[in-house]
Amino acid sequence: MTRHGKAPVPGADADLPAGARDAEDTRAPRSTRGEADGDGPGEAGGPGRTEKGEKRSRFPSAFTVLAAVTVAVWALTFVIPPGRYDTEDGAPVPGTYHPVELTTGFWDRLKDLFLAPVNGLYGVTDAESGLTSPGASGDFAGAAGVFLFILAVGAFITVTMRTGALTAGVARLARRLRHHRAVLIVVLMAVFSLGGTTYGMAEETLGFYGLMIPLVLKLGYDRMVGASVIMVGAGVGTLASTVNPFATGVASDSAGIGTGDGIVLRLLMWVVLTALAAGYVLRYARRVAQDPSRSLVAATEEDDALRAADGADGAALTGRQRAVLGVFAATFLFMVFAVVPWSDLGIGLVPTLGWYFAELAALFTVAAVAVGLIGGLGEKGTVNGITAGAGEFVGAALIVALARGVTVIMNNAAVTDTILESLRGAVSGTSSAVFGVLVFLVNIPLAFFVPSSSGHAALAMPILAPLADFAGVGRALVVTAYQSASGWVNLVTPTSAVVMGGLALAKVRYDRYLRFVAPLMGVLLVVVAAFLAVGAAVS
Repeated sequence: MTRHGKAPVPGADADLPAGARDAEDTRAPRSTRGEADGDGPGEAGGPGRTEKGEKRSRFPSAFTVLAAVTVAVWALTFVIPPGRYDTEDGAPVPGTYHPVELTTGFWDRLKDLFLAPVNGLYGVTDAESGLTSPGASGDFAGAAGVFLFILAVGAFITVTMRTGALTAGVARLARRLRHHRAVLIVVLMAVFSLGGTTYGMAEETLGFYGLMIPLVLKLGYDRMVGASVIMVGAGVGTLASTVNPFATGVASDSAGIGTGDGIVLRLLMWVVLTALAAGYVLRYARRVAQDPSRSLVAATEEDDALRAADGADGAALTGRQRAVLGVFAATFLFMVFAVVPWSDLGIGLVPTLGWYFAELAALFTVAAVAVGLIGGLGEKGTVNGITAGAGEFVGAALIVALARGVTVIMNNAAVTDTILESLRGAVSGTSSAVFGVLVFLVNIPLAFFVPSSSGHAALAMPILAPLADFAGVGRALVVTAYQSASGWVNLVTPTSAVVMGGLALAKVRYDRYLRFVAPLMGVLLVVVAAFLAVGAAVS
């Protein structure tokens, strides 16, 4: 959940049942699977050579992009003046921003840059100084929980794939829906969007790529379709959060209003934006199905192997395979049940477990063991699958640490509040309709620097919400504007582990994804601004 702050899919040997693995051994070797940007031979614009042998340009990997962002942000901290708000119960107090003098020198700042990935993984924020470092005493600020969760998901997916049940199940589903592909795309996007709008589904989506990519490939689409069904679906849902406790809930609390305030506008936004996103993805999917040469992600040998994997004839599933698929589905359903705050949604009859990444990592680890034994892999095969899966997903896990390290650099340099104060000044003294749009726009750069939706809300709402009173609009509009900006930016920001990790899992390059999603981003920007302007005018 990028409420706070997820790489390559399992290797082909892990993806295929025994017969297919044996067949693959005869193919020419492929590039290693540890590249987190999803580069692979034969990808459009990817490394290697064209048919004429001319070397093509290569887009930097996800690690390189994040490393460049880290250095750039670190350099900007020497230009942006440091400052802080006074805080009350951890929230900044409006009107209290003041410049501060840093107690850290250049070498301390250089050490922050050097330790950024480490701080991003298990840094601790000192309660007195507010500085984050590995050996401090205070609140844990690292992403170790997410890191372990990703490794556990990798182990679970790989073990499930090695049983052959998932491949057979996907083949059977693809066969049954081969004449209703469009319906499947729309339904799946609606499901992911529902997860986004209700509980901010984000890092949890990483576990679905191992299922979605083989499915869309068998349906005649490409990897971009699989990635966008998950990423755009959940992302648009989060953008139009209705009761998402990590965005709407935190922001509403910080603004001094109830979570249900403004829900009518947000519900309308969710319906319209989800329909727009589904239509956009479906349009691309149909184009690729009709003419594969128009795909932004060229097919690889692995894609051909997945399409031709055992079970492609849609044969009936065995008892073991059905049991494995049952555990597989039950694990994800229980994950959703465990993280949704049912009591906050007014559903008192359903217990709220309040699970987070530590518990979810344990859930997927236990489920991996269960699936391996049920699927007939035995003790050795199960253990090998778990270790191989964790190794294959370590790239995405490392991306999390890099992304979180950027936020640590900004906080240690005390520039986050300075950026917030500058944005606050831009929305003062405007009409209600203009105010609604401006609040949305000024939250966009802030969302880039603070990709955590809950962190963004805790920072911005105490400052921006009171401005709504002077503009004559309800504070709920500020909440809607903030979460729309946060969701919009988190569809593409390279500092988001959800984006970079998801693309790495799908083996889709970041530049190709940007090319795909750019027109949709423009449409979403205009439609959201229109909703906010109208909402402010009638507020």
